[in-house]
Amino acid sequence: MTAPRVVVAGGHSAGHIEPAMNFADALRRLEPTAEITALGTVRGLDTTLIPARGYPLELIPPVPLPRKLNRDLLQTPGRLRDSVRAAGAVLDRMRAEIVVGFGGYVAGPAYIAARRRGLPIVVHEANARPGVTNRLAARMTTHVFTAAPTVRLAHATAIGIPLRPAITTLDRPALRDTARQRFGLRPDGPVLMVTGGSQGARAINAAVSGAAAALRATGVQVLHITGPQHVIEMPDGDLGDPPYVAIPYVDEMQYAYAAADFVICRSGAMTCAELAAVGLPAAYVPLPLRGGEQRLNAEPVVAAGGALLVDNADLDPAWIETTLIPLLTDPERIAATSAHASAAGAPDAGVVLARHVLTTVGERRRFAS
Repeated sequence: MTAPRVVVAGGHSAGHIEPAMNFADALRRLEPTAEITALGTVRGLDTTLIPARGYPLELIPPVPLPRKLNRDLLQTPGRLRDSVRAAGAVLDRMRAEIVVGFGGYVAGPAYIAARRRGLPIVVHEANARPGVTNRLAARMTTHVFTAAPTVRLAHATAIGIPLRPAITTLDRPALRDTARQRFGLRPDGPVLMVTGGSQGARAINAAVSGAAAALRATGVQVLHITGPQHVIEMPDGDLGDPPYVAIPYVDEMQYAYAAADFVICRSGAMTCAELAAVGLPAAYVPLPLRGGEQRLNAEPVVAAGGALLVDNADLDPAWIETTLIPLLTDPERIAATSAHASAAGAPDAGVVLARHVLTTVGERRRFAS
């Protein structure tokens, strides 16, 4: 196939950008000549994250949808028209053959511009509860893909979420000793990894650090990624105690995953997908906002037996001691839960989506000729 020309639309938040870039990487691996251009806006993380991944970025005006009847809502039609025009100009200039969208501010104008030009539209929805943009786009195309079978979206096929190769090819047992040494952990004994996402989570930090003495007493090591703005307080331990390592941020998460036996964390869509892909069991603590979306993200792997679910309000040191520590100190339960988590994973989603896009471009070319 001569170089396919693909425009990727998934901007503003890391939750949209990361799967879009992971898909682009998978497409490049399958077809190194592919010409891939990303659409973005100045409003989110687009100008930071997308160029860092090595893809050309074209900016269009953002069109957030106001949730109240106000002046912004009255201005939306004009803003949308300008954004669709700008997206269309990019499609024309790139001679795009297909648009692959991941939702958010950027995708809507790209979908409309593509439809007006008769270009194929491919939609991927990473969240358990689809956003407005992808719900509308799913009515424009039959090329619709979701993270899980439970996602309600027209024409949807569940494939998982595109992930980085560093995650999908991770051999946790092979990297374990190196990873533990990297963080100053012992080679033997259970390791609990704690994270609240890139910014940290105060409730998770407080609960786990409050149970530090109990964790040490039962031989559990802790790798606690606190978030850059958070500081935790723990009682001092003895020299011979299992390590409790607190660090603000980890850049290469595959090492943290390889070091760990179990994770306690929020249940963002990417987090759930990555942990299932590497077979790491978790205790998910959904963010108690956004209409319960994070709970929905975690439910498939919880139902498969690969994770626990605990409400933010119920998470405290007592829960760590009575519920989590008995699991962490039972190797057979850890192994079984890990196997269930792995069975719920979908490490090849990026390749599946990339192959579908290449097939669609090929069919369009044959039809055009």
